[in-house]
Amino acid sequence: MGNVWEYIVVFLLAGVPWIEIAAAIPIAIISGLQPVLVVILGFAGNLLTTILVIYLFETIKNYLFKKRGELKESSKREARAKRIWNKYGLPGLALLGPILIGIHIAAFIGLTLGAAKNWTLLWTTISLLIWSIVFGVTAYYGVEAFKVFF
Repeated sequence: MGNVWEYIVVFLLAGVPWIEIAAAIPIAIISGLQPVLVVILGFAGNLLTTILVIYLFETIKNYLFKKRGELKESSKREARAKRIWNKYGLPGLALLGPILIGIHIAAFIGLTLGAAKNWTLLWTTISLLIWSIVFGVTAYYGVEAFKVFF
């Protein structure tokens, strides 16, 4: 079943930008932790920090503006997010966010481009739920297939 601390680490790592569920869930399942619990904790950890980004958006934006000043050039991630936004809107940005740019950045950019907080929360939650299950199922059956072949 694993040590309680291992599950706490999954929860915490899932909430860290750039690690998120895409890394935390598969690593935990490969490490032998219970898959259903890992998916639930990974989802919850990532959702918690995403909620913080959404509801502290103005504070974060003001901090970044003071720190960086007027934004002159956008990064590759920001440019990719804007292309997704223009083509698919908030649902596309949220659904593709975890695999392309990270859900925190997707939520922040969506809000920057004018999305409402409640819609951003809804779509990021749906996205995190879907991707948590996908990563969990893929990692579990990948480990099982590996055991069969080796």
